[in-house]
Amino acid sequence: MNTITAFQGGAENEQAEEAQALPHNIEAEQALLGALLVNNDVYDRVAAIINDTHFYDPVHGRIFEIASQRIQKNALASPVTLKAFMEDDEGLAELGGPAYLARLAGASVSVFAARDYAQMIYDLAIRRDLMAIGEEISDKARRMEVSNEPTEQIVEAEQRLYALSEQGSVDTGFQSFLSAVTEAVNVANAAYQRDGGMAGTSTGLIDMDKKLGGLHRSDLLILAGRPSMGKTSLATNIAYNIAKAYKKGKLPDGSDGAVQGGVVGFYSLEMSAEQLASRILSEAAEIESHRIRSGDMQEDEFRRLVEAAKTLESCPLYIDDTAALPISQLAARARRLKRTHGLDVLIIDYLQLVRPASAKDSRVNEVSEITQGLKAIAKELDIPVIALSQLSRQVENRDDKRPQLSDLRESGSIEQDADIVMFVYRGEYYKEREKPADHEADKMMTWQAEMEELHGKAEVIIGKQRHGPIGSVQLAFEGRYTRFADLAPSRYGNIPDDEY
Repeated sequence: MNTITAFQGGAENEQAEEAQALPHNIEAEQALLGALLVNNDVYDRVAAIINDTHFYDPVHGRIFEIASQRIQKNALASPVTLKAFMEDDEGLAELGGPAYLARLAGASVSVFAARDYAQMIYDLAIRRDLMAIGEEISDKARRMEVSNEPTEQIVEAEQRLYALSEQGSVDTGFQSFLSAVTEAVNVANAAYQRDGGMAGTSTGLIDMDKKLGGLHRSDLLILAGRPSMGKTSLATNIAYNIAKAYKKGKLPDGSDGAVQGGVVGFYSLEMSAEQLASRILSEAAEIESHRIRSGDMQEDEFRRLVEAAKTLESCPLYIDDTAALPISQLAARARRLKRTHGLDVLIIDYLQLVRPASAKDSRVNEVSEITQGLKAIAKELDIPVIALSQLSRQVENRDDKRPQLSDLRESGSIEQDADIVMFVYRGEYYKEREKPADHEADKMMTWQAEMEELHGKAEVIIGKQRHGPIGSVQLAFEGRYTRFADLAPSRYGNIPDDEY
């Protein structure tokens, strides 16, 4: 019996020592609360840093919470006014009752020191949270359960750590209309100062930038098309243009970030990283991609290829070619990239190859989970996300092969969640397959004239734009280098600038 008692006593002592080992500073909490009870203006200085959950002593947390509620109602928070709300508080009674509130006020610090104490309390609370997360990870890892896969535990741990790292820098929940209007006016002012310049990140294609206003943060853009239309080529062109233009500097809020171009993350679920790099090298060095793969190059071309590769070394373009990534893993890797190298634009090639977190009863529900996950990534990381998407075969059954929203596979969820839906269309591809027989001279002449008109042209059809007009953008397409470029105005023909 004595042995059991001794064992229990030893366990209790270990728990007590463990609790004491948690990072905390009771004196800092007392000093801050004292300053708050003496001068309620302190609350405005510390409210953005801490809340009642950051206090180590639960009694201190309750004192701060009650004081905060009274101050927010423009009522006085002092030892006298708080006494009525805490007379029955058992924790406060153990510390000496309402007299403890008076002692806190007597030990107050200056208003200017309060913010430093608040920051110290916040930092210690984060350390305790880190320890708690670590213990929870360890406990889950010990439990051998079928539903508790190690990969899922890693993703969950990363999500919790990322959320913890973002505390204090990102406000969540509701915000007043005043703050929303103020932010809208600031954005409008920034646009006005740019004298009509672009608001978002430039794609490197002038005509597309004019139509979209650049790539905007927290937007989900869908770039869709049938095979061989050039979806991946256009996506790699945009990725290369953004990464090539990257310049780091001071942002308007004082933080460091991309003042031009940006860091690009590219999920290549269809092609390998080497194949994707070959495409970008082809564009940069102006050497046909198939000749790069086969090694059919002259000495000067190979030298040009090496020089282009050296130039690309410094481009902040990161490629992940892991096949069949679940949406949860995709999000976790994007968070990690943003945390380690920064992230300004994310591209996924392509949407239908991403796996849902868990199997669903229908493909429509799976795609819905994926698109919702991509939109969540765009909002959480505050970056534009471009997802490529395949179109259904019904396009091929129409006389007019120009794609439309209803051609999207599982179009309901994709169309609903996307802020912008764009289609890549090359009339030359379809016209080339309508070549008449050699003996049909008249038809052959007409076909050649139409082919000449369509040669080297591509069209990006904007089928949906939540914050702007729909229409189309004419681009030049150089098939040899898998490169899209701005089309000279003289080649536009009679295509209208805006199609609403």
